[in-house]
Order: sequence, then structure tokens, then C-alpha cells
Amino acid sequence: MDFTFSAEQELLRDGLSKFLAGRYDLETSRAAAKSGPGWQPDIWHSFAEELGILGAALPEEVGGIGGGAVEVMLIAEALGHALVIEPYVDTAVVAAGLLLRSGSTAAGPVLEEIASGTAIVALAAAEAESGDRWQDVQTTASRDGDNWVLSGDKIMVMNAPVATHLLITAQTAGGISLFLVDVTTLPAGLTLHSYRTVDDRRAADLELRELRLPGDALLGAEGEAWPSIAQARDEGATAVCAEAVGNMRKVLADTVEYAKQRQQFGQPIGSFQALQHRMVDMHMELEQSVSAVYLAVLNLETDAHTRARSVSAAKATIGRAARFIGQNAVQLHGGMGMTEELAIGHYFKRLTAVQYEYGSTDYHVTRYAKLTRG
Repeated sequence: MDFTFSAEQELLRDGLSKFLAGRYDLETSRAAAKSGPGWQPDIWHSFAEELGILGAALPEEVGGIGGGAVEVMLIAEALGHALVIEPYVDTAVVAAGLLLRSGSTAAGPVLEEIASGTAIVALAAAEAESGDRWQDVQTTASRDGDNWVLSGDKIMVMNAPVATHLLITAQTAGGISLFLVDVTTLPAGLTLHSYRTVDDRRAADLELRELRLPGDALLGAEGEAWPSIAQARDEGATAVCAEAVGNMRKVLADTVEYAKQRQQFGQPIGSFQALQHRMVDMHMELEQSVSAVYLAVLNLETDAHTRARSVSAAKATIGRAARFIGQNAVQLHGGMGMTEELAIGHYFKRLTAVQYEYGSTDYHVTRYAKLTRG
């Protein structure tokens, strides 16, 4: 099997990596996350206007470049290597995929806004009682004339505080449906409880109290949204796995460099065989993760069973590797590894959070076991 990238894909990756190396400063990013708006709008607009990555996986008719899963993987890995907090995966991969597959007239303008960098879209699917089981939806949506009325609660809606639109799952008479909500002006009946996550991102819990939406807020056919949501979740899981690979490459490189410089007993700690073995183990975990991500990417457009099995294998592999590499990197750096002065502490937080996004490691281990059971 050929794993080489095309010239266009190489150009995409190299151009993005150079942009991030020259213009994405970690200290500035953390300052925006902790005390500013939570992200950098100018960087987001540059992603759209200068690099075109927000529309990389979108068709040309909505302003995209017609790429696919490989392009998303390359972009996500580069963003992970720079520890970018802007909501690429949630908006340009997950939400964009849901909007594109819905075929609704309301989706087209929002897709164009995503590609142009003027829209941020967040998916509200998780609920307190269901946890990782997104299909167990308690939020309800009922018709009231030409309108829809939504009631319920959503938790851990990533990037909701900075979003222009929300995609909300709700139970209708025919099954699970998906609704598009414009939140540029917060509508009556919707309350956001915002907070900052452990990895310096913004999220919110939602209260829906008879939230009234127009009839065209329904995306796709009533009650038939779950297959698209399941696909979007697998696409999001694969993208954050690729992001984690970028995280881990940076963490491992920084750890090896630190081991060459840190002196103990008159020599670099990297000269000690026990620590060399530890870093080799970290490298092996990284290489296994890369292979698992490739498998998931190559199976994203196959049948649902094969796709789900490959994605769960990747997410479980990444979950184990992220924990192992993150913890060992911190340990090899000593007490400094947990401080905010070093990049390693910020990357460790992100690698911890990745283990729970789009299904926890335990969820995907269990799903993989069920899907491979003879």
C-alpha cells in the first residue's frame, strides 16, 4: 500500500507548518486562552484567507478546495504540533461534515461562512446521563405550527462560547434529529454556562428551555440524523488522533533535546541507558499511533462497521500512547515538566484531554471489542 503524499498534499502540509512556526506563538496563544477571548480571530481568518485550510475538505461550490480525509489528517497533525487552540476539528471537520451531508438549503450559506472563516460551528450532542453514548438523546424537539420547540440540556459543548452557530441533537417523533441554531444573537430559551477546560479551551453547558426555532432549522429528514452524526463523530475522532500525533511528535522531540542538555553526575541524562530505553519506548508508541491513524483515515469512507472498528482501534491506541508519552515526558523533565513556563506542561494537558474527545479511550476499547467479536 502506498503511503506517500501527493505534491499538493506535501505543499499543504509544508505551507501550514511554516506559517505556524513563524506566526503561531505559544505564549500569545495561552494568553488569549486564559484572559482574552479564548482564541485568536486573526489567526482563524488567516487559516481561511491565506492558507485555505478551513475549506480543505469542502467542495469547491461552497468555497472549499475539494480535499478529503488525508488533507484533514495533515492539517490536524500540523495544528497539533503547534498546539493550536482554534476550533479546526470541531468546525471545519465535524460540523462541516454534518452540514454537507444534510443536503439542507440552510446548510449552504453556513458552509460558505466556514470556508471563509466567518463562522464557528459547535456540535451539542453529549448529555449528562448518556455520556459517551450520544445516541441516547433526552433532549426533545416537538412541532408547534411551522416552528420547532427544543427542551433539554447538553454538556461539554466545545467552543460554544465563541461559536456563531450550534448544531443540536434532539429526539423527535421519528428518531434523532439535528437542528441548526444561529447564536450570533443569543435566542430566548437558550442559556450557556461557559468555562475554560483543563487544556485551555472554551466550552459550555447548555440549557434549552422551550427554545423556538423556525421550521428550516431542521437539517435533513426528521428522525434520520444518527447515521450522519455517527460518521461525524468518527471523523472527529480520527482528526483529534492526528492532532495528538502532532502533539506527541513535539513532546518527544523536546524530551530528547532536554535529555541531551540536562546534566546529572557530570554528564547528560540522555547518556544513561535506562532513560534511552524509556525514550525508545516513547518513540515506539508514537509510531504505532501513526500507523493506527493511517488505518482510520483510509477506512473513513468504507462501510460503517469497518470505519467504526478502525477509528476505535486508532482512538484506543492514541489514548494509550498519549498517556504514556505525556507522563514519561513530564517525568523526564522533572518538576519543570508540570510548570507553565515550559511548553511540555501545556502539551501534557492537551494529550490528557484528547483521551476523552469524541469518545473516551474506554468507550473505544469497548466498541472495538464489540465490533470484532465473532
